[in-house]
Amino acid sequence: MIAARLPDGRLHLQHGPIDLIIEAFGARGEVECSYRQAIERFGDILPALVRELPILRRKVGDAYPLLQGPVAQRMAEAVWPHRAVFITPMAAVAGAVADEMLQAMLAGRTLDKAYVNDGGDIAIHLAPGHSLRAGIFARALDGAVTLTHDRPVRGIATSGRGGRSFSLGIADSATVLAATAAAADAAATLIANAVNVDHPSIERRPARDLDPDSDLLGLPVTVAVGPLPELLIEEALDRGLAEARRLRLGGLIDSAAISLLGRWRVDAAPSLERHRSA
Repeated sequence: MIAARLPDGRLHLQHGPIDLIIEAFGARGEVECSYRQAIERFGDILPALVRELPILRRKVGDAYPLLQGPVAQRMAEAVWPHRAVFITPMAAVAGAVADEMLQAMLAGRTLDKAYVNDGGDIAIHLAPGHSLRAGIFARALDGAVTLTHDRPVRGIATSGRGGRSFSLGIADSATVLAATAAAADAAATLIANAVNVDHPSIERRPARDLDPDSDLLGLPVTVAVGPLPELLIEEALDRGLAEARRLRLGGLIDSAAISLLGRWRVDAAPSLERHRSA
């Protein structure tokens, strides 16, 4: 396990596939205590997940997943609203870890703001009067969002092909803002999956051929996307946008920004900004 301070003062925690960047703002003593609490909590995160991995990799069905660990329970809670489609608790693992680590940092502490970034899935704390600006990346810095204490967003997550996890869709990215990082993580997965069309330039392979332990089993995941006709790009983005709107109207997310081959769709509150490069 790695627990180290970066040159700029941020905290870096890494254990197996979990790689966190943490930053807190406030009185120096409070910040240092929050970092110590994060380090103490981090040691058991991965072992606890491994103990329940068979259930976490199982498709959510009619029965609510019976899980013991707090991170695993966060994962189940995040994916349960989406059980009508194929989804496993693993769709929310990065966001759930970020949420749990942020809670550990905040226990008994007074911080102005803080975040836990788990590979781009981010849990956020904002005290009254404070804000945080986060970038939105697809192929470069494509936009930004400013979060405030009054806005009910405490999680950001991004999914899509080329990320750390497999995707059933062809989106370059689907970035979601939600009440928690785990909720954003699960929703980003579904929105990225919805950005999809069929075309000979799209290469797919069964997930188990790429990773025998994948929770996606034999489902075809996207490994490459070549040039696409403009009409198909628009169609794929429109499908992702429809899914984002469905989730927003259902109260499951705050907003989303979707990209594919330089084109964008946004279903968002007015404070979500982006560069109009396409």
